[in-house]
Amino acid sequence: MQPDPAVRPTLLVAASTFPAEPGDGTPGFVLDLATALSDEYRIVVVAPMTKGARKHQRIGDVEVRRYTYFPSRWQDLADGAIVDNLRAKRSRWVQVPFFFGAMATALGRERRRSRPDVALLHWIIPQGAVGRLVLGDLPRVVTTLGGDLYALRNPVLQAVKRAVIRNAASVTCMSTDMASELGKLGARPDQVHVVPMGVDLAPITAAVARESRVPGRVLFVGRLVEKKGAVVLLDALDRMAERAAEVVVVGDGPLRGALERRAGDGVTFLGARGKDDLASEYARASIALYPSVPAANGDRDGLPVALLEAMSAGCAIVASAVPGIVDVIRDGENGLLVPPGDAAALAAAVDRLLADPVLAERLGRAAAVTAAAHTVDAVADRYRGLLTSALRG
Repeated sequence: MQPDPAVRPTLLVAASTFPAEPGDGTPGFVLDLATALSDEYRIVVVAPMTKGARKHQRIGDVEVRRYTYFPSRWQDLADGAIVDNLRAKRSRWVQVPFFFGAMATALGRERRRSRPDVALLHWIIPQGAVGRLVLGDLPRVVTTLGGDLYALRNPVLQAVKRAVIRNAASVTCMSTDMASELGKLGARPDQVHVVPMGVDLAPITAAVARESRVPGRVLFVGRLVEKKGAVVLLDALDRMAERAAEVVVVGDGPLRGALERRAGDGVTFLGARGKDDLASEYARASIALYPSVPAANGDRDGLPVALLEAMSAGCAIVASAVPGIVDVIRDGENGLLVPPGDAAALAAAVDRLLADPVLAERLGRAAAVTAAAHTVDAVADRYRGLLTSALRG
């Protein structure tokens, strides 16, 4: 029996990555978590305008309010990952102060309008920093997803991060390595919680029942930016002894044009895919690759949701042995790990799986068992506990 909406506490959620519509290809982890929490909280999400989005809408039981921050013709800072967008086009820096100002106004207005009881702020910078300035004594749980923690390391921004962390009720992160980084910023051990973003199992379960796995089909899912390692993937394809039946790349980003020119005819680029279509890609793939590398600006992956999704679908995983990923992939047990940036090692691992379908199937089954602990419902239970603690002070 659901609680009476009239007496549910209100949770204010702030994020800079949020779908315009469910399943539109934008990473949906914030929406998935908000939806899972909506049985216990009245949810109000504050997010920036993106292409195709509406100013105000309801997605299920989640109320979404978006703010504009620049003339619509040029407003694209939050269309994807902000740090990567700034690297791809330096002229976008002119949008940054307007983005911060509009967010501050929107969060302040929403606090007065909704009178929230607690806030969940995704990313230390910008949401955590702006929330600290305008949300007063509202209890806050702050989530870091990688780029905000590993990049943005100049002394001023490091000081901002420390201030945000110091005033948060708790801080969540994707991996044990990120927990260590938070400790270096002054976070208390009891304040830090490793809680990866969860997997929405429903579309994946339906797709696995509906689709047939294609032997030798190799899949890469991720934003086409440096840290995801798509360049390493293409280099590995040139070194492989076995021949993949298909190589499919799902995702978009500033490197897409260069990657397509480099890949030639042997790789199919599908662009971003909605949740159901993406689930079908997982279900049809026999091998999924996550060749993450540290970016030149220090940015790196935490624990990619796409990796957990592929594991849930039973794909055999080949991934870089980087922090976050090594928290869930055990080499030879539920996937294969390779040194980051090592195209030859990546090629050898894929060759091994293509030549041994029995091994690939065994690793895929074990991956699905591991991923079962990282569903949206399981993650939401962790957040319920943190939000309840924040409410109680």
